[in-house]
Parts: sequence; C-alpha cells; structure tokens
Amino acid sequence: MSVVHTLRMRLGFAKPFLESLFSLEARAAERWVSGAHHRLFLAQWGIYPVPEFFDHKIGLYWMWRARREPHWVERGVFSLLTMEPGCKALELCCGDGFNAHFFYSARVGSMRSVDFDPKAIAYAKRNFRAENITYEIADIRTQMPQETFDNIVWDAAIEHFTETEIADLMGNIKARLPPTGVLSGFTIVERSDGKKMLPHHEYEFKSKDDLARFFRPHFRNVKVFETIYSDRHNLYFWASDGILPFMPGWPLATG
Repeated sequence: MSVVHTLRMRLGFAKPFLESLFSLEARAAERWVSGAHHRLFLAQWGIYPVPEFFDHKIGLYWMWRARREPHWVERGVFSLLTMEPGCKALELCCGDGFNAHFFYSARVGSMRSVDFDPKAIAYAKRNFRAENITYEIADIRTQMPQETFDNIVWDAAIEHFTETEIADLMGNIKARLPPTGVLSGFTIVERSDGKKMLPHHEYEFKSKDDLARFFRPHFRNVKVFETIYSDRHNLYFWASDGILPFMPGWPLATG
C-alpha cells in the first residue's frame, strides 16, 4: 500500500470538516471573483471609450452567473465542431485569446490567431499562452496570412466590417481554404430599434439569409443558424465546399 493511499485512508475522519471548510472558502471566493469581474465590466464598458475587445473572463466569472445565458460559450463550441484533431487553423480578429486557449488549443495541431488591436494581442499573449497557438498583430484587410488552413474562424468580428469589406475578405478567406476546409464563426442580428449593439460595428445583419448571402457565392455548403436570448439574437455560420457538421459523411459522427 502506497504512502499516499495510506494517508488518504487516515484522513477519512476529517473529510466532513474539510469539505465544509473548503466549500465555504470556494463560495466566498466565487462571490468575490464575480464581484471583481462585474466591477471590471463596469469600468471597461460603462466609461468611454469602450474597448475594442471583450475580456471573456468577465463572461466566465460574472456574466454567466448574473444572466444565466450561455451564448458566450456557444461560440467556441460551435466552431470546435468543425475542427478535426490536429488541424491547421487560422483565427481572424481573435480578441483576448480566450476561445483559442480554452476551446481550440486542445483540438488543433496549430493555430494562428490574429487581431489588429495591439492591446488584444498583448492581453492574449499574457493570459492565454499555449504552445500550439501563435498570436500576431494583423489587420486582415491588408495583412491576411498567406497560407492554406484547414479551418478559419471569424468569430464576433464580421460585423466590424462594411458590406464591401466583407465581400472582399470572403474571397481572400476562400483562397486560403482547401476544398474540405471550413469557415466558421458568429455574429449578431441588428436590434429592432435600429441602434447598433456596439459603436465599433459597421454592419449588423438583418437575418440568417442576409448573412448567408456573403458565403453562397464562394462555398457549396452554407449553414447559418441562430440562438435567441432576451438581450441579443445570435447568428452562427459554417461554410465549406466539403462536409459540414451533421451532414452525411461527417467524420466526427456515425450513421
């Protein structure tokens, strides 16, 4: 019997006390951390100018509990469905690096995550390092990486470009994907009152079809789907000349 096993057996009498103590500590820490991230949110988004990227630890530690809406997690999950193990991926407008680290790094062989905002890239390098993720400063309108990728993720950023820019970028994106490559991402539907969700947004989409029209000239298979919450209407997209998730022949499923 190992020393560790013996120690675990002997500490059995103290388990109820330790569980109660550490449970209390965990609840107190949770409340403190939640409050700290709420205050960070108020400072970053309640005072002008608002930042160019969102700190997703705010979503993790405060917003999810406060609003009970999981839309901030959906983005990473839905793009992850398009990725095969060991794939080579490009993330456009990566922001804080949260999704690259917590969703994609365990699946991809390598990922280049780019953003035009030096503050976002500095934050990502400082907080979300992973050996298979590279963070780079790049304005994709003029500095799109010149490689071919199995997956390209354009998440929560397509709305930051004009209709003309989106159309031009779509051609550049398609040129960097093989026939089986997949473009995936997330955006939002415009508000019913016509006001933009964020001042940085150039074009907010009117519907699923309004978004899909940018993909259809370039890709054989296009899927746009939605999730609707009290404060927002989300759109997710997959586009490829090959197989998309849940289509017949999708390698990550059977049947």
